[in-house]
Amino acid sequence: MKHFFQFAQRQTSYKQETMAGITTFLSMAYILVVNPIILSQSGMDKGAVFTATAISAIIGSLLIGLLANFPIGIAPSMGLNSFFTFSVCIGMGIPWQTTLTGVFIAGILFILLSLFKIREMIINIIPEDLKYAISGGLGFFVAFVGLKNAGFIISNKDTVVSLGDLSKTTTILAIIGLVITVIMMVRRIGGAIFYGMVITTIIGIVCHVIDKPTHIVGKIPSLTPTFGVVFKHLDQIFSPDVLAVIFTFLFVAFFDTAGALIAIASQAGLIKDNKIPNIGRALLADSTSIVVGSVLGTSTTASMVESSAGIAAGGRTGFTSVIISCGFFIALFFSPLLSIVTSEVTAPALIIVGALMASEIKQINWNRIEIVFPAFVTIIMMPLTSSVATGIALGFILYPVTMIALGKWKAVHPLIYILSLAFLAYFVFIV
Repeated sequence: MKHFFQFAQRQTSYKQETMAGITTFLSMAYILVVNPIILSQSGMDKGAVFTATAISAIIGSLLIGLLANFPIGIAPSMGLNSFFTFSVCIGMGIPWQTTLTGVFIAGILFILLSLFKIREMIINIIPEDLKYAISGGLGFFVAFVGLKNAGFIISNKDTVVSLGDLSKTTTILAIIGLVITVIMMVRRIGGAIFYGMVITTIIGIVCHVIDKPTHIVGKIPSLTPTFGVVFKHLDQIFSPDVLAVIFTFLFVAFFDTAGALIAIASQAGLIKDNKIPNIGRALLADSTSIVVGSVLGTSTTASMVESSAGIAAGGRTGFTSVIISCGFFIALFFSPLLSIVTSEVTAPALIIVGALMASEIKQINWNRIEIVFPAFVTIIMMPLTSSVATGIALGFILYPVTMIALGKWKAVHPLIYILSLAFLAYFVFIV
């Protein structure tokens, strides 16, 4: 098994990979609670969505670990589940059954794009500086989410965001967790992020900030209300509204996943000569999980940015993903225990990981103005729009503009021009 996962080449061990897998799972576990709450507002059965979320994460994480040897967790995307419920089902009035079928079709298209290596080609032709910008921007985005979850920052109608109430017990708990984790990382203690979450949870329970679980083992809800529903509504996907929804799922999921894979691969040191080894297999695993998830009964799955927490804890191979998959399998039976993994517990990990990922911007050629502007816009727009895809799209639009202005239009790959026009059309006609 060590040979299969290339432990020697990537300088890792069973202990390191296991610790990383547990860290990522704990950072992702909130999706088992939040995804059913969000999708149930579209009319879906909450229990069925819980089971579909867990099984899709089990299969997706296992696939990307075994096929691509990537230390990444796959689960339903937070941004896309909100789009599913609030924009499509509630906003456009499209039934959840039809919307889920749209996710299924988008997944099939994803598989075809992956098999024909179109997705792989697009990721590989992204300029190196923009790859660093994507990684750095995702770092700021992850840190922003962590700061928000911890209560450090809150919404403000006058200034958009402002400093939160630092006297709140939950925020104090997050601050304690952050300080403890940072100290352990500075002291080079292995598994600092994981131990930080464990210690923070114990402190929260002892101080009555986190409620003790009422019981340990829970019954696995039935998939019957959602399983296979997509096959009964295939005739409803040809209306203009649903086709637009399919395109949006395709666009956002494509570049959300591309951004996450680039950032995580960069953080793990997997990018060689501006290319990511096994990226084709990783994309196929990701695409397949979307189809599986939609058949089971959940919105679009994606490579989770929380995987960066596990990489910061030492994850370097697909064995990390196998551990993540095992974590979700166990969670099916011990769901009540998930209540103690609160946003305040995981917030310090996200803040620290965001800081580590943001360091990638040092690789950008800041002395070249034609690079600075598209790179900066890519970075800043990810946290400001809460969308990885939007940041990438704006960077893609601006990069050829600055290169043409400099007279270096031949240095830009033809596909970049095509994608720039596609992004423009998306913003004009879809958004």
